[in-house]
Amino acid sequence: MVVKKKGVKKRCCEGGAVALPSLESAEELAKLAWAIAHPARVRIVHLLLSRETCMCGEIVEEMPLAQSTVSQHLKILKESGLVQGEIDGPKVCYCINEEKLERLKELIAGL
Repeated sequence: MVVKKKGVKKRCCEGGAVALPSLESAEELAKLAWAIAHPARVRIVHLLLSRETCMCGEIVEEMPLAQSTVSQHLKILKESGLVQGEIDGPKVCYCINEEKLERLKELIAGL
């Protein structure tokens, strides 16, 4: 197979050694990538990016999913650290963890 890269034809199996990412950064990328590996979670992230904070009920109103399903997706996003949730009385207020989002962007850019 021939691959064109920056105007140069190169066979796909040619090339020098490539440094693999550290195990820690590979695991970090896998965890963050898993968090956004579902279309509903991608939509939730986009929704949270468009607002400073968002209550779970507001997210449910925007999604064609049951409240329990949205809550499960939020749980996965929270476990990754990409989304934070703060208890505000009887409700939970969600927002994007900007540091984790930037880290995800860095890890993807390193691919």
